[in-house]
Amino acid sequence: MIRARIREELEKSLQQGAEQGLWGVAAAEGFTVETPKHANQGDYATNMALVIAGREKKKPRELAARLVELLGDGGGMFERVEIAGPGFVNFFLKNAVWQSVLAPVCGAGRDYGRSTVGGGRKVLVEFVSANPTGPLTLGHGRQAVLGDAIARLLAASGHQVTREYYYNDAGRQMRVLGESTRARYLEALGKPFAFPEDGYQGGYISEIAQQLVDEQGEALVAADWVPFKQKAERVIMDDINATLARMGIRFDSYYNEHSLYESGMVEDVIRELRDRNLVYEEDGAVWFRTTEFGMEKDRVIVKSSGEPTYRLPDIAYHREKFRRGYDWLVDIFGSDHIATVPDVMAGVRALGYDPAKVTVVIHQFVTLMREGKQVKMSTRKATYVTVDELIEMVGADVVRFFFLMRKADSQLEFDLDLATKESQENPVYYVQYANARINSIQKQAEARGVGRQPLAAADLSLLAEPEELALLKTIDSFTDMVEGAALALEPHRVIYFLMELAGQFHSYYNKHKVLTDDGALSQARLWLVEALRVVFRNGLESVGLSAPESM
Repeated sequence: MIRARIREELEKSLQQGAEQGLWGVAAAEGFTVETPKHANQGDYATNMALVIAGREKKKPRELAARLVELLGDGGGMFERVEIAGPGFVNFFLKNAVWQSVLAPVCGAGRDYGRSTVGGGRKVLVEFVSANPTGPLTLGHGRQAVLGDAIARLLAASGHQVTREYYYNDAGRQMRVLGESTRARYLEALGKPFAFPEDGYQGGYISEIAQQLVDEQGEALVAADWVPFKQKAERVIMDDINATLARMGIRFDSYYNEHSLYESGMVEDVIRELRDRNLVYEEDGAVWFRTTEFGMEKDRVIVKSSGEPTYRLPDIAYHREKFRRGYDWLVDIFGSDHIATVPDVMAGVRALGYDPAKVTVVIHQFVTLMREGKQVKMSTRKATYVTVDELIEMVGADVVRFFFLMRKADSQLEFDLDLATKESQENPVYYVQYANARINSIQKQAEARGVGRQPLAAADLSLLAEPEELALLKTIDSFTDMVEGAALALEPHRVIYFLMELAGQFHSYYNKHKVLTDDGALSQARLWLVEALRVVFRNGLESVGLSAPESM
């Protein structure tokens, strides 16, 4: 909020300077207003004079001096304005400016932090997209939380968001699933069986097989793998959706890869690429001329066996996304997809669509740690911890928080020992306890008969302690942070923000009493903690976390 007000003052001064012939009206295009790294450099700084100097071929410090003259006190905002370095302008704001943020924050309530920066753009966020071959692994769990948090932030910043789950219920994986289930079914009946060499060995396969025994008896003994695959798929997909629901994750639509073949879309892509002279046949395979789009070598899209490679349906799927009228496509993938992304983007471009409208977020895998040692995992052998099991161990909030604690492209070590601690060592506890502590303060105030009076009657000038001003500055930066996290598709920024705010609040609480013998000071501080409550709640909920009132 305050940053926007400073930009307005700068733009007014820019216009005035242009009218006086000091510079061109567009000379400052692209200027920034940033928070300096060091407190002695002010509350905000702008590079406007440097930007103008670069275009006008003038001395930046001289332009900065003229800019400072035009700005004056910024409509009463500035305590002082200084020129620094080669031509930066640093702003030191009056305390009253920071104290003024409480009214709009508390007034907005649950809407504080929401914005219209997205302009109503239609965004399709594809995430999870795990085939129904087994329970969600931690890698897919991280992707689920990451995608859901991104979708929530985009919606909060004014985008029209659709969440989509893309999966395949056909192909070799699903055949192996059916064969594995059939083998366990025969085993449960005491019949001879041959387990596939690369079959799925998890206990969940035996459980599904037992369900079939209970439902069908021996009726399927002579059946092939197909009914077993169908049953396993339904059970596993229901299990995946139940796991996602436990974490508060929902989807607006599901898209089946198999439908791309049934509808002829895959063949249509090949035909269109052939018409553009972008495919050729060699050694019985169909090759896509990806070298036409900057790749080192061409890629096979149909093997000599006639089986399409995974690139081909992905290209067809992305074409279908564009055809549905989305302005921005966001794909959340695991690092095992990193090599295929350039090929798919080449396909998008080859079909006449703009790959700049596709953003791919690649996340690294999760390493589960217990007592300082890595917990080994294997999907085929089912010696892995599922997301459901992890939720049982530490709770859905902890799972979500830990999955968002690192940038998507950073390896994530999930420390089970830390995650189960109910102390301030645990970052989830640390943040949520700040919110609970605020609610406790408010209840104490009511119990003492000193509940909050109308904000207009509060003397906010009493909020002058350095810690109070620091809290007000952080509160004010919340909307900018949410917008930045949304547009950059980086929900970890919200976690960092909440941890910093929690640290500031706990430190403040330990140093200053909110409820004091001074009634006026207590009222001012009660409104400060109310604004903090708004920010903690909205921040936690913006990435799908709860804001407990007591702990």
